[in-house]
Amino acid sequence: MTSPSPDRPPGTVKAASATEGVPWSEPAVVLATCGWVGRIPRAPGTFGAALGIGLSTAAAALGCPVAVEAAFVLFLCVIGIPICGLAARQMGRGSDPGAIVWDEMASVPLGLLLVPAGERTPWLFLAAFLLHRLFDIWKPFPCRQLDEGHGGLGIMADDWGAAAWMALGLAVGRQAGWW
Repeated sequence: MTSPSPDRPPGTVKAASATEGVPWSEPAVVLATCGWVGRIPRAPGTFGAALGIGLSTAAAALGCPVAVEAAFVLFLCVIGIPICGLAARQMGRGSDPGAIVWDEMASVPLGLLLVPAGERTPWLFLAAFLLHRLFDIWKPFPCRQLDEGHGGLGIMADDWGAAAWMALGLAVGRQAGWW
């Protein structure tokens, strides 16, 4: 039994915090959570995807050549494999802890590489954001299969699948004349 405290009735045990024991200061964890954005308690992946929209917006606004943008996004995707894998092991919260948002941050711009910078309007960014979140949560084939127990590669790959579905949705929207 625990000793009584003013905020708990006698005989109760304090519940363990969801973040208790997580090594938040480890470099891989700081990176994988995008500077602790992943610590936001509700829907951290949504905030990671918003960071990805920000990266793509910045690339378009800066007039970044598509080859440079593609190289940067591919670098983020490749380096995310070991970063996310190590962070997941250090966090000890399963194969794809929700606090890891590097995968969303890197995969949203990946799907947007197929959209010329001049066509990236606020409406298109909103559609991309919503489509990516839908497919990241829903995990249509092959996203769920890509995620299953493959460490850092699985953490990243299921979001690459969501980015591919997002790009397909954006292409359909473009053909339909929605943007």
